[in-house]
Amino acid sequence: MANSKRVRSRAEKIEKQIEKVRKLNWPDIQDADLWNRKSRDGFTTIPRGLPHIMRIMDDLSTGQPLSTTYFALWCRVFDHAVVTVQNNNELAYESGFTGQRAESTWAGRMRRLEELGFIKVGGTGVNPFNYVLILNPYLVAKRLHREGKVSNEVFLSLELRADQVGADDLEAI
Repeated sequence: MANSKRVRSRAEKIEKQIEKVRKLNWPDIQDADLWNRKSRDGFTTIPRGLPHIMRIMDDLSTGQPLSTTYFALWCRVFDHAVVTVQNNNELAYESGFTGQRAESTWAGRMRRLEELGFIKVGGTGVNPFNYVLILNPYLVAKRLHREGKVSNEVFLSLELRADQVGADDLEAI
């Protein structure tokens, strides 16, 4: 309980500092001009280290970036970590793929994300990607580093970012 109180206090302090910076730099901007997840529908929560994680996955899939496909999944997930895919073509589009091969290109990226361990898929014969489980990407990156697939330099960058934002996922296990 003390930890959550401390986190709340820190968050309130940061919020006040940012509000001050905003008013000093952009005094004409009103709250209504901004998108705020606390007052608007259509939000998701993402790990603050996600840019580093997305770089790792793109590095591991040379010439076939995975990050846009992964991010499209994150934009559909709720806190239970399961995405229900009702329309593969729509997700292919959101991932940046168009044209005749859009869905097959997207499916290839999904398979690669699964091979690397960032996601698990389940579904039916009609749609093998009907359900997607998004695993903790920090832990996946840690495993990939232990396996020698992620360089020390790139992993250190992720560790430093995790430390900056207070994410202790890399310390686990």
